[in-house]
Amino acid sequence: LVLDEPTAGLDPEGRREMFELIQRLHDRNGTTIILVTHSMEDAARVASRLVVMQHGRIFLTGAPSEVFAQAQALERTGLSVPQVTKIMLELKKRGLPVDARCYTVEQAVRQLTAWWGEVHRC
Repeated sequence: LVLDEPTAGLDPEGRREMFELIQRLHDRNGTTIILVTHSMEDAARVASRLVVMQHGRIFLTGAPSEVFAQAQALERTGLSVPQVTKIMLELKKRGLPVDARCYTVEQAVRQLTAWWGEVHRC
């Protein structure tokens, strides 16, 4: 199933519902979904593999963690890493021992919670 910008123009609740529907379709039927989007947050939320196109050619491909680890290359295409990845990259740059390959809020929360627990263990 190919979906071209299926959440364009939807409010946050509509986006959430659409992605739940897409995930159910995949989980229940084993349907392969090709999702065309400019939203890296959306891609990070649902994709197991990303293909970034530039001028009609494949520019980057791989698991979300692999593609988002190449933030500068991704930005050359006019796209960007998810906001949470930007935050984690900045925290790492400032010396926090975090894995900047986070691309979902849930991953970042797990890491930061673990780090906070280590810092305040005394």
